[in-house]
Amino acid sequence: MKKSLISLAFGSFAIGMTEFTMMGILPDIAKDLSVEIPTAGHLIAIYALGVVVGAPILVLFSTKYPPKNVLLFLMFLFLVFNGLFTVAPEYYTLMITRFMAGLPHGAFFGVGSVVATRLADRGREAQSIAVMFTGMTVANLLGVPLGTYIGHEYSWRLTYLFVSLCGAATMAAIYFWLPALKSHFSGNVFRQLDYFRSPLAWILIAMISIGTGGLFAWMSYIAPLMTEVAGLQAGEVPFIMVLVGLGMVFGNLLGGKLADSTTPIKASIICFLSMAVCLILVYFTIDIKGMAYFWAFTTGMISFTLGSPLQMVLINSAKGYETIAAAGGQASFNLGNTFGAYFGGLPIVYGFAYNSPLLVGVAMAMGGVLIATYVSVNKLLTRKPEVAPVEEVELCHA
Repeated sequence: MKKSLISLAFGSFAIGMTEFTMMGILPDIAKDLSVEIPTAGHLIAIYALGVVVGAPILVLFSTKYPPKNVLLFLMFLFLVFNGLFTVAPEYYTLMITRFMAGLPHGAFFGVGSVVATRLADRGREAQSIAVMFTGMTVANLLGVPLGTYIGHEYSWRLTYLFVSLCGAATMAAIYFWLPALKSHFSGNVFRQLDYFRSPLAWILIAMISIGTGGLFAWMSYIAPLMTEVAGLQAGEVPFIMVLVGLGMVFGNLLGGKLADSTTPIKASIICFLSMAVCLILVYFTIDIKGMAYFWAFTTGMISFTLGSPLQMVLINSAKGYETIAAAGGQASFNLGNTFGAYFGGLPIVYGFAYNSPLLVGVAMAMGGVLIATYVSVNKLLTRKPEVAPVEEVELCHA
């Protein structure tokens, strides 16, 4: 495995920890700040907002600079903002620093995805992106449980100090392992925004925001699903989360291979459809003894096959706009997180059982299937762009 791709995986690991560890230590933060858990939960939403805001803006103003320098700068922002979050004294300063910590998230994955495809051997582009995303899956498997343990037993501030140090380690890995890449972009940076004038861009944003909501409708309520429906003890939930993370590791690599063996849009259809079928089966069988463990691994695996295919769809749809399209995809993932958690929670609010979010997830995943099928059948990815592309950003060894 190339060290250059491993350096990107380091960044993915750090970002995965800062995003998902919050869910495990939320009660500790609420207790420390003397606020209700739903109030502390705003720290999750404000991070997602930071991702949505930061992805296009940071990509827009970084296009003219060498990608290696851009990635170093983004991880420097990650290090600083997470460090500030660690020492912020009260709720409102925590909200501000948490928002800022989300800013480099989407831009890092946008730039990193394009760099990964340039570093890949021919025909293995999606698998190279999958290597980068492996860091996030390992974060869910090992980093998040570790961070949650540190937060519970010692202090949540130590958890985010560790996250900040992961950012520093990523900067070192990128500096030493990522080859010098040169950007030959010479146009008006604001022309990149023309990508969003294309109807296809908004179709793909809708596809990701709706379809990936199926994953988050399931994952957002996985703890009460396991305790209230599957009948597990609360102490067994951390083991369930480890199985979910392990499934994500395998699913991420499987998704990369699938996207390279067929077209990314066809792979996306297969992955969305598989997610919908899986969630239906979970709904009807989760209360059978022992099935909770099987479905934790399987659903985690199937759901995370989507990462690489969707990134490749975005990159292939945006000649001359690849980076901003890939970064916009990360913003769309976070919208999917928001939509899945919100709509998945509505049946619970109205008195339905904790397995009801699964049906919402099925509907959202099938929405992804329908939109992806529409794109595939109408060959939208093979049509000439409706806006003139900016001068392509060519990355080459300096």
